[in-house]
Amino acid sequence: MTTRHLYLARHGAADAFGELTDVGRRQAGLLGERLAGVPVDAVWHSPLPRAVASARELARYLPDVPVTEAAELVDHVPYVPGAAETPPSWAGFFDGYDDAEAASGQRLAEALVARFAKVPDTTTKETRPDTHEVLVTHAYPIAWLVRHALDAPPSRWLGLNSANTALTIIEYRTGLPPTIVMFNDMSHLPADLRWTGFPKSVRP
Repeated sequence: MTTRHLYLARHGAADAFGELTDVGRRQAGLLGERLAGVPVDAVWHSPLPRAVASARELARYLPDVPVTEAAELVDHVPYVPGAAETPPSWAGFFDGYDDAEAASGQRLAEALVARFAKVPDTTTKETRPDTHEVLVTHAYPIAWLVRHALDAPPSRWLGLNSANTALTIIEYRTGLPPTIVMFNDMSHLPADLRWTGFPKSVRP
C-alpha cells in the first residue's frame, strides 16, 4: 500500500510585519527537533517570509532534506461562505471580499488539494512507496486540508485554527479515505511557547 504522510505546521510566531520573532524561531527549532526522527523526504513552505524563515529553522535538524517553496501554501482564504453558511462569530469577516478575490482564493485551495492531498505517484522514477513531507504554511491552508480530509462542507474550514508550529498529520493511502492522525499537537513545545496564534481569550 502506498502512503503519503503530510506533516502540516503553521509558521512560528511572527510580528506585526510578518517577520519571524525570537519566539517563532525557538518554536520552529523545537518542531525541527521533533521531526528529526522522521524519514522526511522534503520540506515545502509558503512564499511568505514568516514561513520561509520557519522552514529554514526547522530544516537545520533535517540535514540533506530539500527545502522548496510551494506557491499553493501561501496564506489565503480558501472559500468565502454565503450568508447562510457563515457562523455569527464570523459575521463581517468577509465584508469587502469581491467575487474576483473569492474566486482567486478558491483556485489556490483547489491547487493545494490537487498537489498535496493525494497518494504519491509511484510511476515517477525514484519515488518510494511511502513519502514523508513537511508543509510549513498558515492556519487557513491547514484548515482547508483538514476539511478536505474529512470530506466536510466547504464552509467547515471556519474555526479550525492552528497554533504556531503545532503539528497536524494527515495520511493518504491507496484506495482509502484520508486519515487525520493528529491535529494541532503542541507536545514538542514547552507551556510558555504553546497556543501563540490563538486569541488570548480562547487559550486554555
